[in-house]
Amino acid sequence: MRYYKAVKETIEKLINTALKELGMEARKFVVKHPTQIEFGDYSTNVGIITGKSQEILKHLEVGLPSGIERVKEKAGFINFYLSKEFFAKSLEEIIKKGENFGKNDRLKGKKVIIEYTDPNPFKEFHIGHLMSNAIGEAISRVIENEGAEVKRFSYGGDVGLHVAKAIYGVQTQKEKIEEIKKVDEKKQLKFWTDSYVNGSTLYEENPEAKTEIDNLNKVIFDKSDSNVQELYDWGREISIKHFQEFFSLLGTKFDRNFWESEVVEDALKAIELGLQKNILEKSEGAVIFKGENYNLHTRVFMNSKGVPTYEAKDLGLGVKKFKMFQFDRSIVITGNEQNEYFKVMLKVMDLLKPEVANKTTHLGHGMLRLPTGKMGSRTGNVITAEFLIEEVKKVINARGQEATDDIAVGAIKYMILKQGIGNDIIFDFEKSVSTEGDSGPYLQYAYARTNSLLEKANTKSQTLNTDSKSLTLRETHEVERLLYRFPEIVERAGQEYAPQLITTYLIELSSAFNNFYAQEQVISDSPETPYRLAIVKAFNIIIKNGLSILGIPTPERI
Repeated sequence: MRYYKAVKETIEKLINTALKELGMEARKFVVKHPTQIEFGDYSTNVGIITGKSQEILKHLEVGLPSGIERVKEKAGFINFYLSKEFFAKSLEEIIKKGENFGKNDRLKGKKVIIEYTDPNPFKEFHIGHLMSNAIGEAISRVIENEGAEVKRFSYGGDVGLHVAKAIYGVQTQKEKIEEIKKVDEKKQLKFWTDSYVNGSTLYEENPEAKTEIDNLNKVIFDKSDSNVQELYDWGREISIKHFQEFFSLLGTKFDRNFWESEVVEDALKAIELGLQKNILEKSEGAVIFKGENYNLHTRVFMNSKGVPTYEAKDLGLGVKKFKMFQFDRSIVITGNEQNEYFKVMLKVMDLLKPEVANKTTHLGHGMLRLPTGKMGSRTGNVITAEFLIEEVKKVINARGQEATDDIAVGAIKYMILKQGIGNDIIFDFEKSVSTEGDSGPYLQYAYARTNSLLEKANTKSQTLNTDSKSLTLRETHEVERLLYRFPEIVERAGQEYAPQLITTYLIELSSAFNNFYAQEQVISDSPETPYRLAIVKAFNIIIKNGLSILGIPTPERI
């Protein structure tokens, strides 16, 4: 049994025994960490529920088991304070387990597939993709940490109307094509994204262009024009190469990149089955799902030209993933503007393939905005991920610090992950790179600083020891009372898909460590030095493990 669960269960048994021996009804009570650490390590509301806090307290005070030092009552709550021996053993466990501390087997034997990021070729990698990637990678790592086999997927739209708009935009500039092919790939990608904006504008404003783009969409789908196919292959290749570079920078390695073009047959089969089961119906030459029958909204699954829509391909993808991987859970992460869309899609899937729908979860995240406002790729004011990273580097440099990719990525990921995943974020450049707290760099610096401290101790031949016998005359440090909680935080983050629980904990832990470091001379001739070094080592392990689970880089030195 995990250490933190063992002590909690011990307290629960103590309370139940006390209630039984006092002849009180064993009503449902809660044992949890109090919000303020001065009120103990665990607290229970059993005294409030029964109205007998003093009677229960007196009974508990007799014969406290090893690991619990004392109990106190305050405002009806009974608070438990753990012993120095408990914290010494927890340090020993952390150091012994090292990189495995915080792992659990809650999901051992389960297969979980997670789809996130989902950039579309013919466009740039923007901050919406970066946000999805940060959240998806963190959730993937949290679930891996719980023993599951995790497969990471990205799903990109390499066919569809947006592709037709981009190619149409290129076709309006035929005289530039050969010249553009000779410049570097970043400029080629910029040419394609500008062409997409141009094509989108023409589609909205020019009826003739709209007709031509709709027809071009069918040509792309049928692969019936070699010149169009040549443009398509060029734009797709440039885009995918650009995406791979960003995946590497962000620390993500996808097991599979799915593309819309490869699930067309699956989409057609899903449409056919949907029509057979009367889940889908024909309407004015198209195939639709009449969502109003289920208090949802109507979606088109095949347009009047016989081309399956994004909806149909999403449906086909869900079935294809299940056939390929027989998952226990499929998690799809997108912006929350798609929440209503996914309600429809999961309803259609439930009617068509309930065994897939029942194992599929959609998580919608908020929007990432700069102080200047929202972005929009159709209008050309898209904020690219590359731009954001470079701007963060400029702020770091302005502070007189070295602006590495690891620090910039850590700053951005932390700003994203510290919020609940459904919340919008206004990105604050100064706060994102602060080294004084509540930032990714603050945690990275804490990790690097303790590396240096441990190296210095090693050069002085000073060793660490978790023996607490010499510590009877001092109070337990706050940092000791937080370290052992890490596995509990990580497990809850996995259960709730809430990586922000880890960021909050790491910041609180780092603040407590800084107070400890300010109060104690870690490296000295004191007999407490080995124990102090054990605290440093345990903190170092947990900061690295926590940042790694979040997908935030952990540079050894800064």
